[in-house]
Amino acid sequence: MAGKRCVEVFSAGCALCDETVAMVRRIACSSCQVEVLDMRDPAVAAQAKSLGVRTLPAVVVDGKLAACCTGAGPEESTLRAAGIGTPLP
Repeated sequence: MAGKRCVEVFSAGCALCDETVAMVRRIACSSCQVEVLDMRDPAVAAQAKSLGVRTLPAVVVDGKLAACCTGAGPEESTLRAAGIGTPLP
């Protein structure tokens, strides 16, 4: 989507995933297009695998797995550093 930062949250519908979705939505700005993807869908699981997702929840910003999601859980500071919540020029 032109002029928008694509933020994808890969979720299994668990409480921790729900917390991450809420955090991402809370810090997202008008330049962020947030989409929650259900890992129970085989197509979504295949997409996650191709992006290097190994643990859930995971956040992908503009096609790149956020640094905080490569082994540990999502952290607000790392997601903000990836651009979530920062308007595009």
